[in-house]
Amino acid sequence: MECGFVLILLLTVAVSSFVAADDEAFIGVNIGTDLSDMPHPTQVVALLKAQQIRHVRLYDADRGMLVALANTGIQVMVSVPNEQLLGIGQSNSTAANWVSHNVVAHYPATNITAICVGSEVFTAVPNAASVLVNSMKFIQSALVASNLDRQIKVSTPLSSSIILDSFPPSQAFFNKTWNPVLIPMLNFLQSTGSHLMLNIYPYYDYMQSNGVIPLDYALLKPLAPNKEAVDANTLVHYSNVFDAMIDAAYFAMDFLNFTSVPVMVTESGWPSKGDSNEPDATLDNANTYNSNLIRHVLNKTGTPKHPGIAVSTYIYELYNEDLKPGPVSEKNWGLFNANGEPVYILHLTGSGLVLANDTTNQTYCTAKQGADPKMLQAALDWACGPGKVDCSAMLQGEPCYQPDNVFAHATYAFNSYYNQMGKVPGSCDFNGVAAITTTNPSHGTCVFPGSTGRMNGTMVNITAPSMNSTSSAPSVRDLYSLWSTSFLVLLRVLICSLVFL
Repeated sequence: MECGFVLILLLTVAVSSFVAADDEAFIGVNIGTDLSDMPHPTQVVALLKAQQIRHVRLYDADRGMLVALANTGIQVMVSVPNEQLLGIGQSNSTAANWVSHNVVAHYPATNITAICVGSEVFTAVPNAASVLVNSMKFIQSALVASNLDRQIKVSTPLSSSIILDSFPPSQAFFNKTWNPVLIPMLNFLQSTGSHLMLNIYPYYDYMQSNGVIPLDYALLKPLAPNKEAVDANTLVHYSNVFDAMIDAAYFAMDFLNFTSVPVMVTESGWPSKGDSNEPDATLDNANTYNSNLIRHVLNKTGTPKHPGIAVSTYIYELYNEDLKPGPVSEKNWGLFNANGEPVYILHLTGSGLVLANDTTNQTYCTAKQGADPKMLQAALDWACGPGKVDCSAMLQGEPCYQPDNVFAHATYAFNSYYNQMGKVPGSCDFNGVAAITTTNPSHGTCVFPGSTGRMNGTMVNITAPSMNSTSSAPSVRDLYSLWSTSFLVLLRVLICSLVFL
């Protein structure tokens, strides 16, 4: 039994490492800040960690958020706000200065992977469209000068409304008014290996269709074949608006002879509340759409034009933004309220860990009271070594160093491993010295993985780490302990293998 346990643990770690290294489609989340009670950046990051969100898009390059995201591994898209486009698009040095202050100053501690130059420029600030491509090129030049152009891509999110005649998708084309900007932009995206970023909102397509688009077709609900929409030119069936719009974008690019630019969806979602004239902005519909969307992307279904090639998508959005102008629906696209409570619980059974946003019944893995300290130390060494747990938070001077005892440190490591393994049965045992609890073990500024940062009904007050702070290096004893534990585990595996033979 013990041999099998060791082998299973090592195999599980190996598989999870392989999956983590695989570059596949993902679900990300947009983080808007039009809230009257915007959480502190470190509280935002605690929520992201608890929800296993590994990809976020910011609408600016806020220093507080970038500092809080440092050393988390979370992939970050930063943005050049629309109001800064004219300055950047007319001055190479202004662009270089922007990249220096907002990207180079934080990378690689903060894992910045893309820069969104403006947002929906053609429809939001058409007067800046003439400098959009220049802005992108100047930002790209600054990245090249800093030797970051391979790690960080440059693009600009577009509204799907610039695609005309979007159904059937095979007839779609871009608004030709913008071709003088779109063609050099697509050339830029193709030459730099960047995505066409598109904001897709089936909710608005449904609302504006005057009943032509069925609600189930907009919500990505399964449809019978005779209920699906058919492209008369290709005879391809479409079961939802989302796929049809993505394929419309591909066909529109084909029309301009661009066939190798991939699509990324930078915004998509559904409002959970609306005015009296928005009867379909409901909790149930928002839950249905976002749950189906997440499942659709992570199942790698792809689209009829590109089956099996899923499109990475950012959900709009993390928080309800109560300060947004306009109708009630504009304030209610969020998955969470400002206090970290979910607006609704997503239906995501079988779709992995991403956004399993039930924060009301969290479980944690802790060291058992009265457990043998030597066994706790051995299990702690294993978790921080072969178990691949990030134990840096327990180093001297870091948030979880105190209390400096084996019980507290083991609890942090056990809980980290438990979350890392997706809270699967058997991942909180450690030869009988660990147990599952519903009590959040977070304390002070030490926020445990799987925690939203809430304790006893209040948000934890966390101080953002300094970008210049340094962590104490592990002692020789610590390194020896890790090495010896790893050696013993491998030796046990070898013995087990010989027994099996």
